[in-house]
Amino acid sequence: MAESMQSLDQLAQLKPAAPEAPKYVKKVDKYGRAYATGKRKDAVARVWVKPGSGKISVNTRDVEIYFARPVLRMMIQQPLVAAARNGQYDVICTVAGGGLSGQAGAVRHGISKALTNFEPELRGVLKKGGFLTRDSRTVERKKYGKAKARKSFQFSKR
Repeated sequence: MAESMQSLDQLAQLKPAAPEAPKYVKKVDKYGRAYATGKRKDAVARVWVKPGSGKISVNTRDVEIYFARPVLRMMIQQPLVAAARNGQYDVICTVAGGGLSGQAGAVRHGISKALTNFEPELRGVLKKGGFLTRDSRTVERKKYGKAKARKSFQFSKR
């Protein structure tokens, strides 16, 4: 009986240690900026984040001019507000494709990813808020024999 207990203890010692969580490192370029690409629908945003006064420029224009609707500006600010870094980073981004709401979502996704590249400890907060997840919903393609993606032509019996 004592031998089996001893062998079970030895078996417990042979058990491998639990794998550690991956360590995320700060990724910045030679200018001290963190880069990330954000996507939403058909829009793609290239985003650079650097320490600054909180200025956000989109396609070389101020964010208030490019995104006139307050809802879109609020959407872009969400990752910075969630991470309590509002007004601490300058954001420069170029965005192409899609409409304004898709572009705002792409910029938000890009800012979130760039913030995690600059400060890896913010990853948990941003992931919990759902800002690091790419929204994969896109427009459904048109099928042949249909008026649109799902709409059929009007049916007539005669």
